[in-house]
Amino acid sequence: MSEKKDRSGSRSDAKPKTNAANQEMRGGKRTPFRRPLNARSEVKPAKEAEAPVYPGSTKAPVYEAPQEVEEPAEKVVGFFPKRGQPTQKLQKILAQAGLGSRRDMEELIKSGRVTVNGQVAELGARVGDEDVVRVDRKNVHVRPASRMPRIMLYHKPEGEIVSRDDPDGRPSVFDRLPQIKSSKWIAIGRLDFNTSGLLIFTTSGELANHLMHPRFEVEREYAVRTLGTLTPEQLKQLTEGIELEDGMAQFDQVGDQGGEGINHWYRVVLREGRNREVRRMFEAIGLTVSRLMRVRFGMINLPSRLKRGQTMELEPSEVSKVLTWAGIEAPRVADQQQRPDEARRANRIKSNYPVVAEKEKPARRPRKPPQSR
Repeated sequence: MSEKKDRSGSRSDAKPKTNAANQEMRGGKRTPFRRPLNARSEVKPAKEAEAPVYPGSTKAPVYEAPQEVEEPAEKVVGFFPKRGQPTQKLQKILAQAGLGSRRDMEELIKSGRVTVNGQVAELGARVGDEDVVRVDRKNVHVRPASRMPRIMLYHKPEGEIVSRDDPDGRPSVFDRLPQIKSSKWIAIGRLDFNTSGLLIFTTSGELANHLMHPRFEVEREYAVRTLGTLTPEQLKQLTEGIELEDGMAQFDQVGDQGGEGINHWYRVVLREGRNREVRRMFEAIGLTVSRLMRVRFGMINLPSRLKRGQTMELEPSEVSKVLTWAGIEAPRVADQQQRPDEARRANRIKSNYPVVAEKEKPARRPRKPPQSR
């Protein structure tokens, strides 16, 4: 009996020691499934495998594992797009925003003025749709890679300016365009206040830069009405070159379109778009331009059914052709893409006139009740 008591006593004495040891290992907490933080961070070293002993050999041969060759790490550009997220080159994103050509954007990135997610970007960086791109601390909108840009044609009448802000308060062509939230309309080229004709707007800065930059030499065609006719000597001057204040200027083609009386029409083609260039060239040879209208810009002609003050948006398939002509890669989803307002749109041509406040109609007088006889 005494031996049993001793054994039971020893068991009772050992139990609190075990609980105390367990409590100490658990960081002073009695939760059975929780381990202390220092115990979690400890990593036990793996046991070294014993080398096999071959018969007839006094020493076990030493096994040497093949050494792995470390590959050079890729250059980190300062941000990590999410896995599976479509990315685009940073210089392409900046060019699409209308900040300049891709070559100009490469120089801008090298200067350290571009940041992505708060870190200075390097040349060769790729950007996703959710990354925050800034140039000189100003946000740049990132257009999704699979989204087709939009192109809007507008028949500009005389008496409108191609600017968003005008101190004189004159009507602007941007007041006639539909509003968009995700991007903004970029005007491709400008037309003077007294010049009418084709005006192109797009949401792609890269396309706008390709059509406007002088090094691409995109043709512009104008219909010109002059007071008087051209002589052979004057026609030769216009095609060979005329010295203007800002340099030499010339027409690639000059076509006679006839006229009545003192008014005469001509078709001229040139590959640059300086300020009032067509008017100044005719003034330099002694003729006055009474009317000027642009009828073509590159491969896009002014549709005959598009009247003054009306807009027409190109379909995705037509936009894809323009991008291909300009040497820009079009998104693959161009044929399947549908704009939000395409289903409810009955006619592509819209007449967007300025909103005018409606006058209140005068209240009608109440009718007099018929008098009883």
